Amino acid sequence: MEFGLFFGQQLPRPWGPDAELDLFRESLDQVELADRLGFGYAWAPEQHFLEEYSHSSAPEVFLAAASQRTRTIRLGHAVVLLPPGYNEPARVAERIATLDLVSRGRVEFGIGHSKTRMELEGFGVDPQLRREMSLEALGQVTEMMAREPYPGHVGRYFSMPARNVVPKPAQRPHPPLWIACSDDETVRLAARLGIGALAHSFFDAAEAARVVEDYHATFERECVPIGHTVNPRVATMVPFHCHPDPDVARERGERAGSFFTYAVRHYHVFGRHRPGATDVWERSETVREELGGTIPHRGEHAIGSPAELTERLRAYQGAGLDQTILLHQFGRLPYDEVRASLELFAAEVMPGFAADHAGIRARRDAELAPHISAALARKEQVSGAAIPPVDAYGRSRPPLEDPDAHPPHVRELLAELARMADVAGRLDP
Repeated sequence: MEFGLFFGQQLPRPWGPDAELDLFRESLDQVELADRLGFGYAWAPEQHFLEEYSHSSAPEVFLAAASQRTRTIRLGHAVVLLPPGYNEPARVAERIATLDLVSRGRVEFGIGHSKTRMELEGFGVDPQLRREMSLEALGQVTEMMAREPYPGHVGRYFSMPARNVVPKPAQRPHPPLWIACSDDETVRLAARLGIGALAHSFFDAAEAARVVEDYHATFERECVPIGHTVNPRVATMVPFHCHPDPDVARERGERAGSFFTYAVRHYHVFGRHRPGATDVWERSETVREELGGTIPHRGEHAIGSPAELTERLRAYQGAGLDQTILLHQFGRLPYDEVRASLELFAAEVMPGFAADHAGIRARRDAELAPHISAALARKEQVSGAAIPPVDAYGRSRPPLEDPDAHPPHVRELLAELARMADVAGRLDP
């Protein structure tokens, strides 16, 4: 099992004038540290207008900056919001490919569509259609990255004429695909599409084992890849804090986790929000105190001493999870505590998992190989029909038909343009 970190850019109030500047500076420092410590992945979400809970509205910019300060850690979108109201599919393909190039092939491409009214209504996305929009867009984004040229598409939510979308990613045909999963049905959808499942948190290892088994059984029976390759992996995210003293770890982690849990429910379940005014931290503290000092998190966590975390994560490894993503930066945990937590985990927990990882991964890949071949064989092969030429010039070009209406120097230019157009027209009639 591998380990990733989740950079949600949480920033509880109150905010000083440099609060966001410090937040992103510290996050980039943490990515650089994680790379040195041997963490496998750095994930960043795309979320909009979710004050305090997430200031990560342009993860491609953050990940691009991180790519220049790191060497081996993989850089994951968890996730890109794919309904076209958020992002035009061609722009997504261009950004993912460019990030893959500047990071030398280290991108993981996760997709989602959000459930919050703050985001959906802010961008005019129909909540009833968001999943259909995302899947139509994902199929076309993978075509744009994999095919040269992209043949165009006329769809229900997105249409585009034939174009060669450039640049192409370093990872061919495209980076590994993932989808955010908040329920078991979406995990099965991921399996049917041949993409990795960024799964909801689990109550325990037994639930994780059931979901992983269901994913792989669905993949083996039903997978028809939406992309040009498959990524049959399951990952989950858990709140995380590591300290030699388990009581200290719990005290810090539970307060930070209470804010995280409350903020999730504020934006996803019951909250009423006044943009620019509502203090989510203050509300979470009031609720926490009235509930007796903590707001329970749904499912497992990775908060405790190295020995406790080793035992808990071994159970996850035994359940068949490919990756655990650690929510390391949340609540008001200060930078020095976050750094110490990462260093301790890397020194005392990760080495034991790293020793097992290569063998487990090789065994799983061997088991999956025939099912991957069968899945790719099911994918319908798209016709390579010739792409017709299109007019590439601007609509405001100077007219060539009446040169006498212009001064001599303009007539000379128009005559030159006419000769060039004549030659070019014979090259591509």
